[in-house]
Amino acid sequence: MKALIFFFLLLFSTPHQDFEEFCGVRNTSFKDGEEVTMIVYYTTLGMYVGAGEAKFTTSIERYNGVPVYHCIGTGNTYSFFDNFYKVRDRYETYIDTGTMLPVKFIRNVYEGGSKIYNNITFNHKAGTAVSTNGVFKVTPCIQDVISSVYYARNINFNKYKPGDKIPFDMFLDDQIYHLYLRYEGKENVKTKYGKFRAIKFKPLLIKGTIFQGGEDMNVWVSDDANHLLLRAESPISVGSIKVDMMGYRNLRYPLTSLISFR
Repeated sequence: MKALIFFFLLLFSTPHQDFEEFCGVRNTSFKDGEEVTMIVYYTTLGMYVGAGEAKFTTSIERYNGVPVYHCIGTGNTYSFFDNFYKVRDRYETYIDTGTMLPVKFIRNVYEGGSKIYNNITFNHKAGTAVSTNGVFKVTPCIQDVISSVYYARNINFNKYKPGDKIPFDMFLDDQIYHLYLRYEGKENVKTKYGKFRAIKFKPLLIKGTIFQGGEDMNVWVSDDANHLLLRAESPISVGSIKVDMMGYRNLRYPLTSLISFR
């Protein structure tokens, strides 16, 4: 499940780069009422085993009088995998509709017996993040782990060549991560849902207990105006994981990248 919710967190830290052009990006990819369901599969010996499910929902609300996108990401393991590593995660972000910057972020998770709760309010003018644990200085155009997903969907990938890095900053666990995606180009990808025309990029992973590190994770988003997350996959210490989009409602545009159903 962390492969979906945390794939932005697992990026490899890199020296800060100029990303001023990404400040003030406008939303052109999603709308009020969108719902997306993802299934996490564990694979070994060529077999898929469903391990858990994640859902992303978006609604327009008001926060301190400002219109915001209230985006919620939830994730849970299925009952069988609960015996090994139980996950019950809920992440919420409130994104200013005018600037596409987060104004509030809530992390409320249970993972493998550990509980984490953090409530963060961003003050972009002051350059601070006020969390459950204190006040922290942040960089301009800072994102959180969920707003980063929606932010990335609004990147104009046509501006880049294969191999280009796309940097941004993210705040999580009261730390700033200087991150980037490496654009890989366009190709067709066959998922458990169907075959799509897709945009591919690679996050660089930190070596840990599950992931091997390096550029082993691949991510595909739909090559249409939605830039919908279709698949993320990576080898792990034993086997591999795949995260596939398996359902959606209220996309902003038709999913024209779909070539055929499975």
